[in-house]
Amino acid sequence: MNTAVQEIALRAAEREKRAVALSSVLACVVLLAMKAIVGLSSNSLGVLSEAAHSGLDLIATVITYLSVRVADKPADADHPYGHAKFENFGAILETALLLIACAWIVWEAVHRLIDQVEVEPSLLAFTVLFLTLGIDWFRSRALMRVARKHDSQALEADALHFSTDLWTTLVVLFGLAAVWASQRFGIPWLRHADPVAALVVAAAVLYIGFRLAKRSVDVLTDAAPAGVRAQVEAVAGSVDGVLSVDRVRARRAGNRTFVDVTVSVARTAPFERVHQISDQVEAAVAGALPHADVVVHMEPRAHAAETLFDKVRAIAQRQNLLVHELSAHQVHGGDDGDPERLLLELDAEVDENLSLREAHELIDRVEREIQRELPQVAEINTHIETLDREILPAAELDELARALEDHLREARFHFPELLDTHDVRVRQVKGKIVASCHATFSGSLPITRVHDITQQLEARVYRHFPHLFRLVIHTEPAE
Repeated sequence: MNTAVQEIALRAAEREKRAVALSSVLACVVLLAMKAIVGLSSNSLGVLSEAAHSGLDLIATVITYLSVRVADKPADADHPYGHAKFENFGAILETALLLIACAWIVWEAVHRLIDQVEVEPSLLAFTVLFLTLGIDWFRSRALMRVARKHDSQALEADALHFSTDLWTTLVVLFGLAAVWASQRFGIPWLRHADPVAALVVAAAVLYIGFRLAKRSVDVLTDAAPAGVRAQVEAVAGSVDGVLSVDRVRARRAGNRTFVDVTVSVARTAPFERVHQISDQVEAAVAGALPHADVVVHMEPRAHAAETLFDKVRAIAQRQNLLVHELSAHQVHGGDDGDPERLLLELDAEVDENLSLREAHELIDRVEREIQRELPQVAEINTHIETLDREILPAAELDELARALEDHLREARFHFPELLDTHDVRVRQVKGKIVASCHATFSGSLPITRVHDITQQLEARVYRHFPHLFRLVIHTEPAE
């Protein structure tokens, strides 16, 4: 998805979240007005507690609306991680308001249980409570749908408020019905149903409030989201090239999850390959956690199947030295009974601007480090080559190319496995004559055998063309 499309989608999401939050504010205004009128007219503490609850819900929905507006603002220099935590801060304020409402409801309920207060159930009270049930049901569904669609904790908290109101309204309705039954059928103990219903409302509000508070505090204190660590370890560890997942840190801010993950890769992997693995880990984590902001740190490690040659390459890479043509041979130990030791031979490419002394010091430093980390290596022979950085002009030598082509054609009689040679080119570069050609072999031939043949072929060409500085043979399968 390109940037323009992402921007359009983001703006549409912001508009939808603000619209549903604003509609909740209007719904709370209507509910508060109806419950307050009925509560005052009937003198029902249950209804009045519901009115108080709706009044705080009104403040909470206003806070939700404002926090959603601020949280949708993009990141800036002062808030590089964005403004999403304003949603969680708003939820903390909502919780504080709920606790204040609960304190008043509990105090008033205990007072009414001790001192008798006359409650007057009416048709209007029951009508308003049934209307409240309908509004709470529709608002909770609408809010939860948008909250899940955009992973908004503020809207989810608002939906939770309306869902709570749905159940507490049912409790108040039951309490008011019990009071009516007490008056209608002369059952004295049912008159306590109204303050008891108010206590049930307070208990429900406290439960929901503490749940909201815990979630918000967890986000504000950067608590790790439940299950995210295991999920990140699973998807990151499944990426090809990742040896292990060493550390995962995750935290939430609004609807975003910020993930820092450290993974181990083979220390001999080229930089481009390491970067590719990093991109794949980011994509895998982002696929498992939508809206995730992922930072990947790569650690070079020696993998379990690392060979002697891998270790040598890793040591050379630490000194910014490229090595190739690695070979190792076993030699017998000394007279003191030492076990068999290894003779290591390799080619190393150094900057062409170095002097012999500087190049030798670099090679000597690498050789000492190899012998320190690999004590089984008794001797190292290093051939120093230059690392070319300049692109030089080349002049074609067609006549010499034809002579070399004829010589290679005859060479096929001495090397039966060599099926064909073609694309023979000879050039003069900076006073040196260099040549190249393609050689065809059976695709099933072991690469070690192919390498031996090309080495022998090169030696034969150099004997016949002593003025040739370099010959590069590109091998390819016949099929």
